[in-house]
Amino acid sequence: MSDKRGESRKSFSYYMQLTDATTKELVGHLSDISTGGFKLDCEEPIPLEKEYRLHLALTTDVASKPFMIFSARSKWCQSDPIDPFVYNVGFHLIEMHPEDREIFTRVVELYGSEKTKRDTHTNPSRSKRWW
Repeated sequence: MSDKRGESRKSFSYYMQLTDATTKELVGHLSDISTGGFKLDCEEPIPLEKEYRLHLALTTDVASKPFMIFSARSKWCQSDPIDPFVYNVGFHLIEMHPEDREIFTRVVELYGSEKTKRDTHTNPSRSKRWW
């Protein structure tokens, strides 16, 4: 898959869940992030071009509010190369309140780490998960 992003991607080293804001069901866990989108590790495959209103619980070190809700669209989905029970799904941000955009940028800066050559083949943040 070619990399068409204009922004720098970072591995995500902090356990954060994204849930569907309407159904409250778990969509996935952040594993890669940039200011324009993110990658989730999901238990189920996600259809391409599916739009979600997502709920992200926030920590006090990034925001004074407990959560934010934003819209994102799935762009690709593939089986994880290491864990056959996980799907990696790429999302593009499509709508976010300007205040939440600042918070999202802080999340990227605080919890994202620069990708290494190893990150292109494996997901080292998986070992830091609590599940």
